[in-house]
Amino acid sequence: MRIKPLTFALTAALGMTLAAPAFAQETREFSVSTVLSDAFPWGQAAEKWAELVNERSDGRLTLKVYPNAQLVSGDQTREFSAMRSGLIDMAVASTINWSPQVPELNLFSLPFLMPDEAAIDAITQGSTGEKIFTAIDKKGVMPLAWGENGFRELSNSKHTIDGPEDVQGLKVRVVGSPLFLDTFSTLGANPTQMSWADAKPALTTGAIDGQENPLSVFDVARVDQVGQSYLTLWHYMADPLVFGVNKRVWKSLSEEDQTLLQQAAIDAGAWEIEKSRNELSETLAAIKERGVEVTELTPEQHQAFVDATAEVYQKWTPRIGAELVAEAQAAIAAR
Repeated sequence: MRIKPLTFALTAALGMTLAAPAFAQETREFSVSTVLSDAFPWGQAAEKWAELVNERSDGRLTLKVYPNAQLVSGDQTREFSAMRSGLIDMAVASTINWSPQVPELNLFSLPFLMPDEAAIDAITQGSTGEKIFTAIDKKGVMPLAWGENGFRELSNSKHTIDGPEDVQGLKVRVVGSPLFLDTFSTLGANPTQMSWADAKPALTTGAIDGQENPLSVFDVARVDQVGQSYLTLWHYMADPLVFGVNKRVWKSLSEEDQTLLQQAAIDAGAWEIEKSRNELSETLAAIKERGVEVTELTPEQHQAFVDATAEVYQKWTPRIGAELVAEAQAAIAAR
C-alpha cells in the first residue's frame, strides 16, 4: 500500500520525536567577574560557586570565572555598570567597587565602624544586610549572597604606624572610592586612587609609600617584596563580597534554577567566609616570618584613630542614609 506524502511526513516526524531523548535539556554558560584570582579567597569564592552550580545542575549550568577584572579591562569600578548593562552575567564583587553606583554600600567603608567579625555578621546577616540587598536590587543587579574579603590593614615602606600622626604625609594607594580619599585625607595622608593592577608597580618604584588591603592580599601578592616592611593591624574597615546576577539573566532562569543558583552562592559564601577567617592566624604568622614588622594597636591607640576620623561620618552618613547607619550601629552594639 502506498503511503500518501502528508501521512508519510507526519509518520517520519513522529518517529524523529520518539527517537529524541526525552531528558535532553538546554545547557547555558554564564560569565562571572572577579577582581582577584583563585590564589586569593575572593577568587576561591567564585570558583566554589561555579563548582557547586555545575554539580547541582548536572552540568546544565556552567559559570566561567574571569579573574583580574579582565571583563572590564582591569578597571574594577566599572564592574557594576557593565553587569547592569548585560556585558557581565554574574560577579563575586567587593562592596567597595560597587559603592560608586550603590551609595548604601559605603556603609562598610565608614572608618572603624566594625571592630570585629561579629560586627560584620551583625550587619550582613540582619535587617541592615537585607536593606542593602534591596538597594542593590533597585540599581539593576540581583544580589544573592555575602562573601568576605576581610579587614583591610595598612602597610608602608617608611616607618611604624601606631597613631594618626604617623600617617601624615604618606602617599597611600587607595581604591576608587571617594570615601577612602576622605578618610586618608582626614588623617593627613596623600591618598592616590589606582587599580590594584597599577598599585604593585607604583609600590616597586616608590611612587607611593603604602597601601591598605586584607592580610590575604598582602600575603599572596607578596607586598613585602616591594618595600612594604611595616604593617599595622588597625581593622579600619571590612570588605564584604556580594554574589550578584544581571537582572535579565536572573529573570531568564526558571524558579528551580534561580533557587539552585542562589543556594549555591549562599553555600559558597559561607564556605569562603569560614575558610578565610580560619586561615588568618596562619597568614599573619607567614607575614611575620618574612621579616615584616607587625603592629597591633592597643585599645587607646585604636581609639585615637576613631577620634581622628570622626568627621568622615558627618560628611558620609547623609549620603549613605542616616537610618541605615544608625541601624548598623545598633546591630553592632547588640551583637
